[in-house]
Amino acid sequence: MNMDLSRRSFLKLTGAGVAATSMGALGFSEAEAAEIAHVRPFKLATTTETRQTCPYCSVACGIIIYSKGDVRKGDNAEVMHIEGDVDHPTNRGTLCPKGAALKDFVKSPTRLLYPMHRKPGSDKFERMSWDEALDRIARLMKDDRDANFLARNEKGLDVNRWTTTGMLAASATSNETAWATFKFAKSIGIVGFDNQARV
Repeated sequence: MNMDLSRRSFLKLTGAGVAATSMGALGFSEAEAAEIAHVRPFKLATTTETRQTCPYCSVACGIIIYSKGDVRKGDNAEVMHIEGDVDHPTNRGTLCPKGAALKDFVKSPTRLLYPMHRKPGSDKFERMSWDEALDRIARLMKDDRDANFLARNEKGLDVNRWTTTGMLAASATSNETAWATFKFAKSIGIVGFDNQARV
């Protein structure tokens, strides 16, 4: 079959084809409606968003945790998804491989959920409550500080030093939390203060 097609006819035919395809793509066809009917709803639409800081390193990337159930309403929250926070100035939504695998960190069967204590001479750790753990830490700190606190040096100058205890802090925190932690350590006289950001 011999077709005599001018340039003008070709452009008209091409324009009509583009218009018909565009109308179909914009949802003016039954096929598009049928496709939309089978699309499942967005899985994070009914979740609770919680902004947090990644716990791994000193970069302190911002993350968003999506969970089912709201703890504020008394529900048990289950983490569904974790992603980088695009509004966070540190990482702008990006995460390293460890940060990208945070959901596995949260759901790990070996993750500690409460304080553990190994008594002197024992070969195993035993569970204890948070109140017991914090009371024990406070008591041991107080006893050591009372026994070893140096208020004045040999020249009689006020130094307020507690040199027998050090503090290793987490650096994956906000500036405000880091400032408060440092001020607490120095206010009770701790000289040895460090965190992973300096290492």
